[in-house]
Amino acid sequence: MNIQAEHFFEKAKKWNEEFRLLREIIGQNKSLEEDFKWMHPCYTFEGKNVVLIHGFKYYCALLFHKGALLKDTKNILIQQTENVQSARQIRFTNITEIIKLSPFIREYITEAVEIERAGKKIEMKKVSDYPIPPEFQKALDEDEVLNKAFYSLTPGRQKGYLFYFNQAKQSKTREIRIEKYHQHILDGKGIDD
Repeated sequence: MNIQAEHFFEKAKKWNEEFRLLREIIGQNKSLEEDFKWMHPCYTFEGKNVVLIHGFKYYCALLFHKGALLKDTKNILIQQTENVQSARQIRFTNITEIIKLSPFIREYITEAVEIERAGKKIEMKKVSDYPIPPEFQKALDEDEVLNKAFYSLTPGRQKGYLFYFNQAKQSKTREIRIEKYHQHILDGKGIDD
């Protein structure tokens, strides 16, 4: 039992009963160890993240870190957004849903542990999979220092910028975003740094 996780369960007001049942179900898999990461109970196999319990306004969920690799025979996994590459959730709005799905939850947890045990990896998108918006390409072409700074960033930081710039539907919005983060890129920082 992890002390921080225990505190999480003690102080949870919303979803308390659901959280406790999910914890009990996960605890039945003796391969997992309870930890506390990202302010939530996280269950690991040999130090590798497998599943996390978390709650939101309208639902609570189990988040499988490599959920994209699960077979999902019951078609219950949800990809939070189209940009989430690896994680998948099973969402619940009440304890009855958890009770009903509990045999399948156990199956998914067992499969997630086996995926970790086998060392399977998810092939993540590469920087080259993200298009460079024309406005940013122009800025890179016209500013050698910016170009060098951008391509010196880690691949994850480069992807973050390209994703953010590409989200803007209008050229003017992309230009504003590029200008806003110009100095950030020169400073070697990621979009969230």
